[in-house]
Amino acid sequence: MIVSTLALAALCATSGAAGFVDAIAGGGGLVTVPALMTCVPDAHLVLGTNKGQAFGGGIASAIAFWRGKSVDRDRAGLAFSCGAIGAVLGALVQLRIDPKPLKPIALALLVVAAALVALRPLIVKKAVAHATSAPRLRLAVIALSMGFYDGFFGPGVGSLLIALFVTFHGDTMTRASGNAKVVNLASNLASFVVFAIKGTILWSVAAPMAIFNALGATIGARVAIKRGDAFVRAIVLCVVGALVVKLSVDLAR
Repeated sequence: MIVSTLALAALCATSGAAGFVDAIAGGGGLVTVPALMTCVPDAHLVLGTNKGQAFGGGIASAIAFWRGKSVDRDRAGLAFSCGAIGAVLGALVQLRIDPKPLKPIALALLVVAAALVALRPLIVKKAVAHATSAPRLRLAVIALSMGFYDGFFGPGVGSLLIALFVTFHGDTMTRASGNAKVVNLASNLASFVVFAIKGTILWSVAAPMAIFNALGATIGARVAIKRGDAFVRAIVLCVVGALVVKLSVDLAR
């Protein structure tokens, strides 16, 4: 299918803004999926193309956080592997069934995530106290489940990962955002490969969007590292709030 030059330019600009926000707090799909739906009629093409364009931002933001020393490198290998496995399984299931029934579950999870992020100063001491209890098992479960969710459905996965790393690993907001990007990169790469093999990526749209998404993500990651925890927490809460509103409106239709 053919997308007009003007529509493609708008999609690229949207992807850049989404990459910026996604690098800090997740939720980039909140911007790009609705934008793609205005130009691409098929739901599977929309989701596949969205993964294709988000891949560039996933690489760029992960590299920026890695270079900024905001990633726990001893956790990265396990997080990446489990995130990739989960995403492959999720993408394969998504190609067979409709993910819409997940919307109310996603809505509830995001409300919980917002509470965890907002109450971080109160829970972080307890989280740190329990951080030595089976940390690799907890990391594997988080990465595998969130990878599956991202491959299958996806809205808010970055925000959910941040909240989970804050709660169950005692991460600061900035470090949780960096560690979340490792899982995000794995799930994006794995689901990207599945969707590419199945032919559900519109390359003429995904490729240019990916370039702008990468630029936005690089800037967003650098801003997050520079501005610190309070800034990241504020952006996460804004993104989660927007996702809750969107999913609530979708469910009310």
